[in-house]
Amino acid sequence: MSSHESNYQPTTRFGKWLDERLPVNRLVYDQLVAFPTPRNLNYLWTFGGILALCLVVQLITGIVLAMHYQPSGEEAFNSLDHIRRNVNYGWLIQPMHAVGASMFFLAAYIHLFRGLYYGSYKAPREILWILGVFIILAMMATAFMGYSLPWGQMSFWAVTVITNLFSSLDSIIPGMGTAIVEWLWGGYSVSGTTLNRFFSLHYLLPFVIAGLVILHIWALHVVGQNNPAGLDIKSDSDWVPMYPYAVSKDVVGMFAFLLIFAWFMFFLPDYLGHADNFVEADPLVTPPHIVPEWYFLPFYAILRAIPSKLGGVIAMFSSILVLVFIPWLDTARVRSAKYRPIFKWFFWLFVITCIALGYLGALPAEEPYVTYARLFTAYYFAFFLIIMPIVGIIETPKKLPGSITEDVLGPGGGKGASAGAAAAPEKR
Repeated sequence: MSSHESNYQPTTRFGKWLDERLPVNRLVYDQLVAFPTPRNLNYLWTFGGILALCLVVQLITGIVLAMHYQPSGEEAFNSLDHIRRNVNYGWLIQPMHAVGASMFFLAAYIHLFRGLYYGSYKAPREILWILGVFIILAMMATAFMGYSLPWGQMSFWAVTVITNLFSSLDSIIPGMGTAIVEWLWGGYSVSGTTLNRFFSLHYLLPFVIAGLVILHIWALHVVGQNNPAGLDIKSDSDWVPMYPYAVSKDVVGMFAFLLIFAWFMFFLPDYLGHADNFVEADPLVTPPHIVPEWYFLPFYAILRAIPSKLGGVIAMFSSILVLVFIPWLDTARVRSAKYRPIFKWFFWLFVITCIALGYLGALPAEEPYVTYARLFTAYYFAFFLIIMPIVGIIETPKKLPGSITEDVLGPGGGKGASAGAAAAPEKR
């Protein structure tokens, strides 16, 4: 990435005085206004800003809801109804928070697949990628805690089933898994004590996510943004300042995303939930089919695809943690799948696999669905552990553009750029 020196100049005496002592304005200007942005970014890059917007919406609505929610086994279910019916704008705030969780995960998964396709995990962006994986893990923990708060039938039994998974650790160290489960429950069964603990953690974890997001953005601004060509910025013609170019593009993308958000929020606020959650939690009545929220379904399918309880738990957590090691599993000489003719097909098959696992996760754990889930689970792990290392070695990439400018303007379009803009496969 080309060096970029700050040209921020305070316009007032007070601004100059403050800049010499606490250069906040300079920091904002350098990182959010004049930051060099590759000029070939497409609308998939707007999901970073969309995710920041989703986080702010969840934090604000969550804080307001926490002022009225009653985290007890006796009052939790009714307090949610009270918020919707009696609290000022509760009819808007509660669906905004509930639908916002789904929109948050939708944007995060698109952001993740975009990073996989364009090789945003490759050097020098390994830490940036790993921080992103940690953010998704924190989001999953937060969403799981939040799913318990309505204290309906599906909430109660989902908590019971998922927390019970830790009891599988008894097969490794006798008693350890049971001790962890009882610690999570705050007793010998899921109760109001469990709900109170999960509410406390659900309130805390979003601020952990916010901290990780700050680190993620910091890491991004150290190494610079990737782009569809997977090339580095090598001359001034390769980039534009973030404001107004990238910012205006982000605003358009956010507006389109908010239309989808608003449609669900105003017309189908409960569509993404489960009907059983409108029945108050009853420890004596087990729902016929226990399922988590839609954004957990692929991992739930992987969990149920393994015959062993401990094996299923290991596979489920491994399906997320394997993402941490992608920067070293991928042996390709170029970043972007746009120039990888073989890998591109495997990538889209992987996308289909994730969608299929999500569909199977919502179905009963019976044949032939379990067999299908095992086949897709096998491909899920094979994509990272076998296909990525092997295809990167045997594949011959297509010819890369000479520069980011050439990628935008076509062959010969970048000839007026710096002489050092010749493209080559990524240096390893």
